[in-house]
Amino acid sequence: MELQRLNGHAFPLTLKNADVAMYRAKKDGRNSFRFFEVGMDAELQERKAMERDLRVAIQNNELEMYYQPLIETHGRAMQGVEALVRWNRPGFGMVPPGDFIPLAEETGLIIPLGDWILRTSCRQATEWPNLFVAVNLSPTQFKQQDLIGLVKQVLHDTGLTPNRLELEITEGVLLEQTAYSLMTLRGLQELGVRIAMDDFGTGYSSLSYLQMFAFDKIKLDQSFVQELGKSSGATSIVRTVLDLGRSLGMVTTAEGVETASQRDYLTQQGCNQMQGYLFSRPVPAAEIKNLLLRTYPDVDVPVAKALSS
Repeated sequence: MELQRLNGHAFPLTLKNADVAMYRAKKDGRNSFRFFEVGMDAELQERKAMERDLRVAIQNNELEMYYQPLIETHGRAMQGVEALVRWNRPGFGMVPPGDFIPLAEETGLIIPLGDWILRTSCRQATEWPNLFVAVNLSPTQFKQQDLIGLVKQVLHDTGLTPNRLELEITEGVLLEQTAYSLMTLRGLQELGVRIAMDDFGTGYSSLSYLQMFAFDKIKLDQSFVQELGKSSGATSIVRTVLDLGRSLGMVTTAEGVETASQRDYLTQQGCNQMQGYLFSRPVPAAEIKNLLLRTYPDVDVPVAKALSS
């Protein structure tokens, strides 16, 4: 029997390979199976190495926050920023969030990571008068005990006023424990924090959740915005969502605005806010002050006058 030594102990190689294949099956979703293939073990070892490095990065404050401006539609002024975490992994360079955020979710690291993001974003936002900061909450974060207490403590410690914090959640947050989720959302709103539904329109139950909870904002997913002028279906969905937000008294934000024609259509349809590469890519915190004093491409008025020194 072929053996391999792991942590000083000998294990049949067949069992080790079976364990690797089981991990792949779990990763790919429930009710599935996978046969072991050469290369699976290397992928598993890389995942463990990335998990180890991410844990160290969180502990040693080696991550960095970037911010993408949210632009008021008619005046073209920057009203707020969305907080986006970035990780420059030593020896590997910038790791896409789509790679390390799911890993953080799977391993439970999303809790300390999410706490760091919330605290760092609120602290940095105090340097930008009149801007709000939008922070994404993952389903795992949302389920942690006393989320309301955590947010309240962070606001107290950083000095950020509650109405300048916007928490973005996706439909996945409300899929389970709906009663508890609604109670938590209401508790956050009672603090003065605003709640936004992110990626609106991509799930199956978005409309039903609008009946259950009075969101302050709905964010139109960029997949619809990018199809404006190309797909009549996407155009109809965008128009309908904007009409819905207006009728419910909710702010509407369009994500992924990249062209002047998209901007003009959204303006015509009454969208309240926009974000996307047309205005600015996500930038480090140090560049936000410069953006506040600059004029964006294709915009003929200053972004804002909030900062004059």
